[in-house]
Amino acid sequence: MRKRKRSLWGAGVVAGLLLLGACGDPGSGDAAPADLPPASEPAVRSGSSAEPSTTPRERAARNAPDKPARAPKVLYLGDSLAMENQVVLGQHLKDRLGARYRSAPYSGTTLCDYLDGTGEDSLVPDKDKAAALVRAQRPDYVILQFWGNAWGYTPCMKGITYDKRRAEYFDRYAADARRLAAQIRGAGGGRTRVVWVLQGPDAITPDRVRRVNAIYQAQARASGGLVADAGKTVAPGADRYTWVEKLPCTAYERAHAAYCTEPGAGLTALHRDKDYLHFCLAPTTAKSRPCPVRSPGIRRMAEAVTSRVASDLR
Repeated sequence: MRKRKRSLWGAGVVAGLLLLGACGDPGSGDAAPADLPPASEPAVRSGSSAEPSTTPRERAARNAPDKPARAPKVLYLGDSLAMENQVVLGQHLKDRLGARYRSAPYSGTTLCDYLDGTGEDSLVPDKDKAAALVRAQRPDYVILQFWGNAWGYTPCMKGITYDKRRAEYFDRYAADARRLAAQIRGAGGGRTRVVWVLQGPDAITPDRVRRVNAIYQAQARASGGLVADAGKTVAPGADRYTWVEKLPCTAYERAHAAYCTEPGAGLTALHRDKDYLHFCLAPTTAKSRPCPVRSPGIRRMAEAVTSRVASDLR
């Protein structure tokens, strides 16, 4: 049994590194901050990750209850999960809340990449650091979605990895969470709220993501931030931290065939085969990109994050 677990760990690390590498150069042009199209314009082509078509009346009825008196400004930062989620999350925030939305994810990153002062050790250029973007955009909310880089993929972690320096990894991660929250608050003059997105189950190291989520929750409590448990929507109801490839279709997914991938069995796929981390059902490519196809896991998480922001605006 131990040998099998070690094999799974080794295979998972190799697969994960390949997948992260497949996201391409995080500093390439496709990872630059993006003002997404207004909700009334198609963000992506038919058959892609855009929501199924609805009539204007249906959209108005669905979205009206949550529309706040003033449209919030939202900034979305993160790693490859945020990279693949950014279009769908932007659509949800715009449709439901009328949000003014901007995203600046970089694949392969972790919290330290968005900190001021990391210089050449960061995969994020200075112009796209969290504090710089907050000063420029003056958002009401900064949504942070990070899986918790565990393999030392980014230079700013200084080789601190979960498997070899576990205690130091968590200490460093918590310290970076404190610094990032403080820099965002300072840049926003105390008015910007951080939304920490809790991650879904980790197939290789289930306890790691549990502890990373605990860091996010603790930081939110300490600094007046918010927690959006998007990861719960991609986990079995009976066990928040058990990884699965498929889950029963929700009512929405059953009503929209593109989101219920195995309607005969009443199941929908959250991951591609052998990709334990990402939720995009299209293959990863050398150049990182928003997910180009409808993907149930991405939609579930976007809905959860949007609902958390909506509840704070009420």
